[in-house]
Amino acid sequence: MSPQQVLVARLLELTTLEFEDRVRSEAMDNPALEQQETDIVNVEQLSGSQDDSSMVNSADDYRAEDDIPDYNGWDYRPHSGVADEIPTSSDVSFGETLMEQLGELSLNETERIVGEYLIGSLDEDGLLRKPLSEIVDELAIYYGADVEECDLERVLKMIQTFDPPGIGARTLQECLLLQLQRNDGNRDMSLQKRIVNDYYTLFSKKHWDVLPAKLGVSDEVCREAINDIVRLNPRPGVALAESVGLSRQQIMPDFNIEVHGEQIVVVLNNMYVPELRVSSDYQEMLEEQVKSGTAESKAAAQFLKQKIDAAKGFISAVKQREQTLLDTMNAIVQYQKSFFVGGGDESLLKPMILDDIAKQTGYDISTISRVSNSKYVQLPWGIFPLKFFFSDGVVMSDGNEKSVRELYECLRELVDGEDKSNPLTDTELMEKLQEQGFTMARRTVAKYREQLHIPVARLRKE
Repeated sequence: MSPQQVLVARLLELTTLEFEDRVRSEAMDNPALEQQETDIVNVEQLSGSQDDSSMVNSADDYRAEDDIPDYNGWDYRPHSGVADEIPTSSDVSFGETLMEQLGELSLNETERIVGEYLIGSLDEDGLLRKPLSEIVDELAIYYGADVEECDLERVLKMIQTFDPPGIGARTLQECLLLQLQRNDGNRDMSLQKRIVNDYYTLFSKKHWDVLPAKLGVSDEVCREAINDIVRLNPRPGVALAESVGLSRQQIMPDFNIEVHGEQIVVVLNNMYVPELRVSSDYQEMLEEQVKSGTAESKAAAQFLKQKIDAAKGFISAVKQREQTLLDTMNAIVQYQKSFFVGGGDESLLKPMILDDIAKQTGYDISTISRVSNSKYVQLPWGIFPLKFFFSDGVVMSDGNEKSVRELYECLRELVDGEDKSNPLTDTELMEKLQEQGFTMARRTVAKYREQLHIPVARLRKE
């Protein structure tokens, strides 16, 4: 990638608030780049009849510098607009808190990329449920990073030292062990660690009556150790989110969407991004120095040209960022139109992966990943991360494909409606799901049940 392409990629990864700061910082650092506030509001509309010609169809993510158009004499007014009373927060987010801790470590560039990607892969509980082998593949695809599982393991171990204890664990067992290890300085937790490390199955299934004999301790000592374990936090990410005040209502959305029947209006939230243009004074000074022809003026002209070129390049990158964001959001809306016009009914979401949107927009899959990883959209019924719209599909008995979210919903409904004195086993859940058209093995049902944090039937019994 050229320096200009790298700049565009970096800007794409920024949230709205980070992007505003970046624009203002660039304008302060480069006197050839002028800024002024603007209240111009433009919107991009996407109707049910929109044709694909509005999408970017080039297979190249970012064009070469020579191909970047002259934007009205390098005078840039951003598409802007924001819904009324969009709530903001001065609190840092869950991810930002972890990123700050990551920034305190001495890391090389590859380790930093791996660390940021691992943090971005944590679920809302603060756990890493995605296999490291899968993350190795994603880093290769999205970032061209040649890393192995041992490299990820090393960086993950660093993240697992962050606060709160337990963050970055891959299983509940590892989460508990990390917290117990952090308590070593206060008191002896060796018995508690033995229980979790050596007898976790017995502990998790509440077969606590057999533990004293296994451990060679009295019932009372064992009971105290178990009490210590059950007081640990199985969801450290939730605790961290609460501590920094993270909630959907405290996120500044990057897009605002209005739905009017079949018509969907997509607005890029750039209200507070200043207008950018190349300083006319600097351009005049450059012309004067070029005309002068002296050795001193030649050096001055070179300096002025560098600043002007940098300003033009930054304006181009900002413009490309805006177009890429709008193209991506429009493609998502077009792909998931039933969800948007259906009032946010999750069952209407179609299976959609990054490659689907990459093909629809013409952008590379790594570009779609950059956009979807950190952006949020304000809908009439709430604020959602763009990741929300992506999910794998489940093949039905009739050959059609449905979103995993619909399977999750069916599974939740079955468990919520079961007889709690005789809860449904995984085999029975499998049979009932098959009646609704979901074809899968019992072990697959167990996997999805665990992803929803639903205990086995015996532990659900009341």
